[in-house]
Amino acid sequence: MLPTAAGCEQRVIAWFERWVADRPSVSVKRDRAGNLLITAKPGTAGTKRARRPIVITAHLDHPAFVVTNVEDDRSIGLEFRGGVHDPYFRGASIEIFSRNGSAHRATIASLDAGAKPFRRVRARLAKPTRAISLGDVGRWRFGGARLPRVEKGLLHTHACDDLAAVAAALAAFDALLRRRAAVGVSLLFTRAEEIGFIGAIAACRLQSVPRGARLICLENSRSFADSPIGAGPIVRVGDRLSVFSPALTNRISDLMAVHARENPAFRWQRKLMPGGACEATAFAAYGHESTCLCLPLGNYHNMRDIDAVVAGHRPARVGPEFISVADFHGLVEMLLVTCSELDSARVPSITTRLEGLIEAHGPIVGLGAP
Repeated sequence: MLPTAAGCEQRVIAWFERWVADRPSVSVKRDRAGNLLITAKPGTAGTKRARRPIVITAHLDHPAFVVTNVEDDRSIGLEFRGGVHDPYFRGASIEIFSRNGSAHRATIASLDAGAKPFRRVRARLAKPTRAISLGDVGRWRFGGARLPRVEKGLLHTHACDDLAAVAAALAAFDALLRRRAAVGVSLLFTRAEEIGFIGAIAACRLQSVPRGARLICLENSRSFADSPIGAGPIVRVGDRLSVFSPALTNRISDLMAVHARENPAFRWQRKLMPGGACEATAFAAYGHESTCLCLPLGNYHNMRDIDAVVAGHRPARVGPEFISVADFHGLVEMLLVTCSELDSARVPSITTRLEGLIEAHGPIVGLGAP
């Protein structure tokens, strides 16, 4: 998985530019904050229909280190951009990627947890090098089997959050293009989500979001006992900060319920997911109708046994994030159903169903003819 950090997403963006270059039917625009808006070129998306746009969003960064100081060929200063509890830094092994792509092993020697705007660490390189420079990205280094890997239906890798969602968005968009059903659908990939939705806020302020669009924000959210990995992708009704746009959330839930009845193998969940915050909160705060679809995630932000560590019952250890491969494919399916059926009359709205109830049972409370 490509190294990435808030404000240093260049490796993921370069990969994405190659993805676009292989698809002549796709165009991409960057706003002044570096967010990427992907659309199908005119004539390749299908027959135009009058409907409000659908924008599928995901972010390109993951909690990681950024080099801020090169003391000598063994001592490196870095800041950590993202949310990870302090105990996980102590004596941890990391790897720093130089501009030529080489990985250099290091160990965290000290942590300044009170540094602003981000925590700072000093790392000691395993071998001396002059290849590391300011702005290079570092990430946790894990021992054991090679990454990425799939074991017992689970994908283990450095950063599912949010690159697995980026991959799901691209897979769904590819399928829509093949079906000539991408009209009115676009992708928005944002930067610097892990330090406070910076790319999403910028997209709102720069008016990078199409007017009147409905935003479907994709995330990887910490799994809990009532939101298990492997039980299907999740229609997320809210996060630890807010509840998302109810009409859009409920409409997608209705679509998934009908799709599951018609396709018994399809599994999905509807959950609050309060383990973190989501860009849907930011977009809604700026007046956009938005909700979230997410993958339940293990080792959230690479933290193993979070609750036990916070409670002081276990030592802090970092580890690869992991998701269910079946959940990933379910998320792609969820996106395709949503983009195809969101404006369909085939599945009645909640309002239509409620009106049917009052017509049938209104006389009980004195409304309508008996």
